[in-house]
Amino acid sequence: MKSILIILLMNEFQPNKISGLLITLNEEKNIEAVINNMDFVDELIIVDSLSIDRTVEIIKKYPHVKLVQNKFENFTAQRNLALDLASHPWILFLDADERITPKLKSEIMETIHNQNAYDAYFFVRKFMFQDKELHFSGWQTDKNIRLFKKDKARYNVGRLVHEQLNVNGKTAILKHKLIHYSYLDYETYKAKMIHYGKLKARELFTKKVFPSQFHFILKTIYKFFHSYFIRLGILDGKKGIIICYLNALSVAARYPELKRLRKNNLA
Repeated sequence: MKSILIILLMNEFQPNKISGLLITLNEEKNIEAVINNMDFVDELIIVDSLSIDRTVEIIKKYPHVKLVQNKFENFTAQRNLALDLASHPWILFLDADERITPKLKSEIMETIHNQNAYDAYFFVRKFMFQDKELHFSGWQTDKNIRLFKKDKARYNVGRLVHEQLNVNGKTAILKHKLIHYSYLDYETYKAKMIHYGKLKARELFTKKVFPSQFHFILKTIYKFFHSYFIRLGILDGKKGIIICYLNALSVAARYPELKRLRKNNLA
């Protein structure tokens, strides 16, 4: 009896198992590819923000995927909900527009089987403008934590967009890059940037920030100037102009929304 109990406990806790997590909203263009890309994880959980396209229909074609639908409040809340649903010690948390290369997959598996593994790992991301890599425009040093130990990390509830993972432990950077297919077309990316800008406005509202002319004009100009000239977007040609403009548009959308929230005392 005692030996059976020991075996059951060993099966219950397996330190090298990974929970793959995704949050989605209207990702019918990406969802099938990312599910197939994460076919090596031990469980895959998707928290969907009540998508109105074919996202849920596609997810349901995969019986091994656990689907939870939850009304979107902000990115951090959705991510922490997904984290709470995870069963395994390691978390691989991707965005629907990210893809793991075979070399990165091998590095991930090698890492989680290393007894001296750190508590969290940054992935350097390769930004794709449609099907071509964007080399500069501020994205050349882009990296995010995507692999981490569940009991060592939690998303910062003070951040509503561009979520920040607080890690209680040591971090490192994996060698191989994560592919980031963020820019599919102009209108989709534009809508995303405006959405991010409005969420950032809500975050600033809770922090009691009051917008001024500096915010309305100079912050937007600086964002474009910094990305295009300082961060070398000019070297990306026409693609650089488009990306730097749309990223600045996110800032331009932020402060009118903050002003509206202040005027109406909304959040």
